[in-house]
Amino acid sequence: MKDFNIDTKCVQGGYRPGNGEPREIPIVQSTTFKYDTGEDMGKLFDLEASGYFYTRLQNPTNDYVAAKICEMEGGSAAMLTSSGQAASFYSIFNIASCGDHIVSSSSIYGGTYNLFAVTMKRMGIDFTFVSPDCSDDELNSAFRPETKAVFGETIANPALTVLDIERFAAAAHSHGVPLIIDNTFATPVNCRPFEWGADIVTHSTTKYMDGHGAAVGGCIVDSGKFDWTAYPDKFPGLCYPDESYHGVTYTERFGLGGAYITKATAQLMRDFGSIQSPQNAFLLNLGLESLHVRMRRHCENGAAVAEYLSNNDKIAWVTYPGLPGDKYYSLAKKYMPNGTCGVVSFGVKGGRAAAQKFMQNLKIAAIETHVADARSCCLHPASTTHRQMSDEELALAGISSDLVRFSCGLESSEDLIADMEQALNNL
Repeated sequence: MKDFNIDTKCVQGGYRPGNGEPREIPIVQSTTFKYDTGEDMGKLFDLEASGYFYTRLQNPTNDYVAAKICEMEGGSAAMLTSSGQAASFYSIFNIASCGDHIVSSSSIYGGTYNLFAVTMKRMGIDFTFVSPDCSDDELNSAFRPETKAVFGETIANPALTVLDIERFAAAAHSHGVPLIIDNTFATPVNCRPFEWGADIVTHSTTKYMDGHGAAVGGCIVDSGKFDWTAYPDKFPGLCYPDESYHGVTYTERFGLGGAYITKATAQLMRDFGSIQSPQNAFLLNLGLESLHVRMRRHCENGAAVAEYLSNNDKIAWVTYPGLPGDKYYSLAKKYMPNGTCGVVSFGVKGGRAAAQKFMQNLKIAAIETHVADARSCCLHPASTTHRQMSDEELALAGISSDLVRFSCGLESSEDLIADMEQALNNL
């Protein structure tokens, strides 16, 4: 399937039914699986055979859907998680532990920032946050001997900054560490970070991939290209024996294409259990089948709304990477020539109070924590998703007190603009 267009992979990737088998991915709604002998099951526990023994680790339905996303991204292996937050956590914790350090873009989702700056810091992992627009010298100076990875978002939520993937990948590789990219907003329909040097990709599948606000989930995809064995002392968990699995060395047993995901499954999913339910994976696959069609409409609506807002005198500023003149327009055209996303960030003149009143006046878009849905929705991040951040942290993340995040759904762009018009006129 790797030679097919992304549209075909969305529809038919991952699952290939045999003669007389279900055309749709089956939901294997079972916690456990039967074996004839304990020896057969023991081989699974020892990673000497492939198969399933407990859904907390793996499930056939989940693996079919993970395989589809893996094909879409052009990776070597993938796994589903219970949420995008779990995917972000696993992607880092799989290669970092107490005493280690991560370089991260400061312009990331507020929940991810809190995970890194607060929760994982309590676990002994330190993070240095750098602006996505930092100079090469500033970026390189953030690395330490104990740095294990670089993290960023293709299109940041909600600041809509576009990461220069090639530049950050080059810096990461020069220091012997992988680049991890959250590709949630762009999706593999609009950007495939592996083609630009990224090594690991994560997703909150809750967003565009599901597309209907039906199921929370996440995904991690490995490119299979980063050579962990070139830095064995930096990545001992992958390059040295794992005593919790009878001394298996993941890079030796599963190669560069399978070591990272196998370890994340065998260790992290085993111990933390953040599995995506088979029912949610089934719903996710239904969303993936139309992702290539929906993303085009989301981007068309986003571009139309951004253009309207940029010409409205009640709007203080507009950020949309697909809008000519936007600070990140050239980077967006480089990495996402066919479109960016359907999310537009802007400020309403009058500040925080005016922004909140504007949202209350809307008739079509609902005020929700959610984003990237078939239905339009909006949010005031400074008082909701990012309210735990200080003013300084908000500024570093590119979030002002008047910022409104508007997620354009699949409705008529004319109706969305008309609704915005009346909401602004009634301030």
